[in-house]
Amino acid sequence: MARASMSKRRQKDGDESAVRQRILEAAFAAFRKSGYATTSMLEIATRARVSKRELYGLVGNKQEMLIACISERARRLEVPADLPVLRDRETLEQVLASFGAKLVREVSDPTVIAVFRLAIGEAVQAPEVARALDSIGREASRAALRKIMAQAQRSGLLTGRPAELAEQFTGLLWGHLVVSLLLGVAERPNPREIARRARDAAAAFLQLHPLPNDAPAC
Repeated sequence: MARASMSKRRQKDGDESAVRQRILEAAFAAFRKSGYATTSMLEIATRARVSKRELYGLVGNKQEMLIACISERARRLEVPADLPVLRDRETLEQVLASFGAKLVREVSDPTVIAVFRLAIGEAVQAPEVARALDSIGREASRAALRKIMAQAQRSGLLTGRPAELAEQFTGLLWGHLVVSLLLGVAERPNPREIARRARDAAAAFLQLHPLPNDAPAC
């Protein structure tokens, strides 16, 4: 009896999860087509083939849907739990190149670029879109890089403030690519190009931050 009850509960949870995902996909599609500010809950419910009651019960209001859409992507940019111990510069370079490739791969995804365009387009009518993207989406990658830089600093592999180091590495990694993608004048880089970009950024970053005993003599 208890086993049957547990099985039914798991099935219900699975069904609700699938419906919730359908709602989020419908919400994002509606935001892209009509704009966040003008999209109605009825439009989202119609697209998702659910009642407004289910809409509020499984996800919440429109802003909560937006946050859920962004948060789902942001979780992919967290530092992995099995991050290698940064004992030497070679390992640090590998970790930066690996995370850099992951960052470019995720952010250059057409769906993510569409979120950035949505935030820009709604900056006046619905500034909460940009705030959510910055505080949840972009902060995920910033926090992950700060964590890597802080660990490297504790290991004596880098000097400087983790936040500033993270920002510098991000600048080397992206260059003008994000702006070009937003303008639609560049195509998303392929996996080989992404890997090369990340390796070059990691190498350039470490050249800018040599260890004290590696610094060239004046």
